[in-house]
This record gives sequence, C-alpha cells and structure tokens, in this order.
Amino acid sequence: MESEDLKKKVGQNIKRLRIAAGIKSQAELATLCGWKSQSRVGNYEAGTRAVSAIDAGVLAKVLNVTPAEILYGESNKAGYFVRESGPSKNTESNAQWHAGFELWDGDTPLRDDEVALPFFREVELAAGNGSTFVQENGGCKLRFAKSTLKKSNVDPQHAACVTVSGNSMLPVLRHGTTVGVDTSKKSIIDGEMYAIDHDGMLRVKMLYRTPGGGIRIKSYNNDEFPDEFIQPDKVSEIKIIGWVFWWSVLNVWNN
Repeated sequence: MESEDLKKKVGQNIKRLRIAAGIKSQAELATLCGWKSQSRVGNYEAGTRAVSAIDAGVLAKVLNVTPAEILYGESNKAGYFVRESGPSKNTESNAQWHAGFELWDGDTPLRDDEVALPFFREVELAAGNGSTFVQENGGCKLRFAKSTLKKSNVDPQHAACVTVSGNSMLPVLRHGTTVGVDTSKKSIIDGEMYAIDHDGMLRVKMLYRTPGGGIRIKSYNNDEFPDEFIQPDKVSEIKIIGWVFWWSVLNVWNN
C-alpha cells in the first residue's frame, strides 16, 4: 500500500473508532488525548499527516483499542504471517508492537509532547596542540518524547545526548550509538553507565568507586579494553557529565 493510501486508511480507522467510542467531535478526542489543538486529529482523519507510534499509543488508550487496530484496522493489512493453529502453550510474547514512523527534519516544529536535547562534543583548543575539551554542541539537537523522559524520572532541562565512538562498549553500544544523559545525576553508583569528560576526552563508560577515593573505569568489551584504575590524586581529571538513562542502536543491513 502506498504511503498516501496508508495515511488515508489510518485516518478512516481513527474516525470510525472515534465514532464507535461515542466521541462526537475531533476537538473532544484531541482534549482526551491531551493535545492542545483539534488540528492534529483533523489532519490524521483527513489522511494528510502520518500517525507516529507515540500518537498511535495515545489514541489507542483513549479509544480502548490496540495501536494495530488504529494503524491497520480489523483486516490485518500489515502483511504479517498469522499461524492459523495459534501459538503453542510454551510460546509467550516477549515484545510489544509500536508501529508507525513519522518523517521530520530540522525545519519540522516540535510537537507538544517533544523536547529538543542538545549534544555534547569534543572541541580542540585554539592552541592547536591536539588538546581537547568537552562542551555542548550549540547546533545539533535530538527530538525526544517527554513521556520517555518522565518514565526515567529525567527533567528535560537536565537531559542531553552523547554519540559513542569506537568499539569499547560492544556488544551493548556500537560505534555511532546515541545515548541520553541526565546531567543532574553525577554520583557514582557502581556498575552504572556515565558520560564523562576525562581530561578533555568525551567517554561513555561504566564507573566503580575504589577504596581511598579512586575510580575504576570499565568497558563492556573488556577483552580488548581492560579496566582503567584512576588513583585518588588523579580523580580531578574525571568530570562526570551525567548518568546514561537511554541509548539507541542503529543496526545496518549488510547482506
């Protein structure tokens, strides 16, 4: 099904389910969803705007249906294989379906349920001797759902992002992985992951306290990257940017 046809089909589903739920107007549905404007519902029902996974979940909760019913109706047009005999008694679900992607770019305005998180980066000193320091990247930002921050008890004003480089944190964090950091949480809890400024190097590592006031820096890929022990007199070289509360890994199909 083409993209435009799919959006129209989803719009028809939303309208049908809204009416079936006894919600007479688009404005009433928008209010129940916690959205400020009726126009979002209007655009969805008209098929002029793609429904994001987040909004599909919100609509499903208000309309007392599943997100799949909103996105695909009752005819299973998503094209998924269905076992007629049903799953065996020993089979259980280990995932939850969150369907739908909404395309956006730097010019797309933020929605009511989104915030823009800044990135940290390494910057070379003007002296040009190879020394670096860590600072917030003024231009690059990541759109992030307020609901996700709320689940992690992270205040949006203290949230930022860091991009991981190298393979020291494999298999959990690949090269290029983006992690979310809560800059208000800087106290070391043994085994938790943190973004740190290590004497000008921006790093994402697990941290442990050691007797006497030192720090142990640990990588997941411990075979290639052994633990580093920072002695108490060198701890001042470690500045904790914040606790890592979220990460997103992009898997690239190479076959």
